[in-house]
Order: sequence, then structure tokens, then C-alpha cells
Amino acid sequence: MSYLLEKNDALDYTIIVEANAKEMPLYQFLAPYAGCAIGEYFMSQGKDVLIIYDDLSKHAIAYRELSLLLKRPPGREAYPGDIFYIHSRLLERAGKLSAEHGGGSMTALPIIQTQEDDISGYIPTNLISITDGQIILDTGLFNGGIRPAVNIGLSVSRVGKVAQTKAMREVSGSLKLELAQYYELLAFSQFGSELDKTSQKALDRGRRAIELLKQPEHKTYSFVDQVIFLFLLKENFLNKLDLDKVRDFAVQFASYFQGAYEEYTQKY
Repeated sequence: MSYLLEKNDALDYTIIVEANAKEMPLYQFLAPYAGCAIGEYFMSQGKDVLIIYDDLSKHAIAYRELSLLLKRPPGREAYPGDIFYIHSRLLERAGKLSAEHGGGSMTALPIIQTQEDDISGYIPTNLISITDGQIILDTGLFNGGIRPAVNIGLSVSRVGKVAQTKAMREVSGSLKLELAQYYELLAFSQFGSELDKTSQKALDRGRRAIELLKQPEHKTYSFVDQVIFLFLLKENFLNKLDLDKVRDFAVQFASYFQGAYEEYTQKY
């Protein structure tokens, strides 16, 4: 990870606090708090901070080990009863300061590891109830070549469209519903049933949407790129293309558009 950060000149504005599996449970437990304190320092200076906890499931295990050594009574899945309080207190340190306090902000992005894609475990349900939404990555989708492997049905935003710009709301409003319909029809079609033209059209549109949403490793797209991609999908400009040419066409069109209308896109 540090190699990738160094390669992309990201270490100039990145701090890594590491407590790996070789460290004592105490250090693994304290590492997120140390990182959070560093983030709060920059936030107090009026800067915008992103802190990524990778991952809080290991943090919970370290706290469980410490609690058992201290002979505290175990609860669900042998975790101590205050594990929810521990994580909520940590994550609630993120926020946005008022102007009189500098106007800085800290956004927390906690990561947890599930067992066999089961999000009903103790730690996953705790984190889901604390945060403003979750992105669930599915092993089956990943192995099927859909990357990032975002499970549309289980991923939820409690902020919703409030956090989106007007342009993004315009082009992405029906995307989640269309993908949900696609997966439902795909499961139905595997039984060998014949589908009507409307269902076949929905399947074809879903395939193009998924192809468009695939993202090569370490490749990022700007806000303008994303809006153009989804605009092409929404307005059916991709319907007549072969499936393997959808993303290449969208990338080339976005590059052309930004070059031709630079005065409109450069502010983004």
C-alpha cells in the first residue's frame, strides 16, 4: 500500500498508522485512536481530513482479547458488551466544524471484513447502525469479473441524493432500480424461461450499465467523466454498440467532450 501511495505522490498528504498482526493486541486497539487524534489535529487547522479504518473487525478482535485477559464477562460472539460503545465513540469523532472553530472536517470510512459475505454478524450490524450508509462488496461479483464488486441490493445510503450534485442526480436517478431489475430478471432467465421483449431490453440495458460501471485497478474517473458515462447510458446512446466496446466508447467520448468544452468542465 505504501508503495502505491509513494508511486502516486500521495505520501505528501497521507499518514499511515500501522499495527499489524505481529503487534500486541494493545497496540492494535490503540492504533485507530492514534490515527484519529492526528486527523483531529489537521481538522482543527481548518483542513478536510479523510480517515480510513482498515479494519474495525480486527480492532474488535483485539479489544475482545484484552477484555478476556481482564476477565470481563463476554457477550454475543464472545465480544464484551461495550464494543458498540467503543466503535460509536470512535466514529462520532468525525464531523464538520463550524466556521468559528476553523471550518475543518473529518470524514471516517470504516472497513470491516465479513464471514462468507454474512452482514448479519455482531460487528457488521453494529457498524451499519452507526454509519450513514454502507457499501457491500460481494465475493461472487468479484470472481465474476465485476469490479468494484458493489452489491447494489445491500448497499445503502442514508444521506441519499442530498450529498449528490444536481448533475449527478439527473443522470443516476433510476440507475439502482434498473440494476435491481436486471439482477432479478437474470436470476429468472437462468431457469430457461423465455422473456418478452421488454424484459430482454431491460437485461440488455443492465449488461451495458454493469459494463460501464466496471473500473480498472488503480484507475480513477473525474466527476465530469462519471456524469458523461451515466448520461450516455440514460439517453440510450450505448444501445447499438457491442457490449465489449461500451466502456471504450464512453471513455473516448468523455475525453473528447472535456477537450471540446474545456471552459465548462475545468472548474470540476
